[in-house]
Amino acid sequence: MEQDGEGVGTMARDRTRPSVRAVFNNWRESDAPLGAKLRMVVRNNLIKLLTGSTCCGHHGEPGC
Repeated sequence: MEQDGEGVGTMARDRTRPSVRAVFNNWRESDAPLGAKLRMVVRNNLIKLLTGSTCCGHHGEPGC
């Protein structure tokens, strides 16, 4: 987990919106098949939408 101001480490600490770079890194670095990645994106964004949070709690997953 990164702690240098870019990525999920910072997002988890200060509850700011994730950077575009972090979003693309989470997608690219996931080893899950395409269908699983798409399910994670939908699930994680639904969690954020329903809770009114900027973080779903699944750090490093696609959609978080």
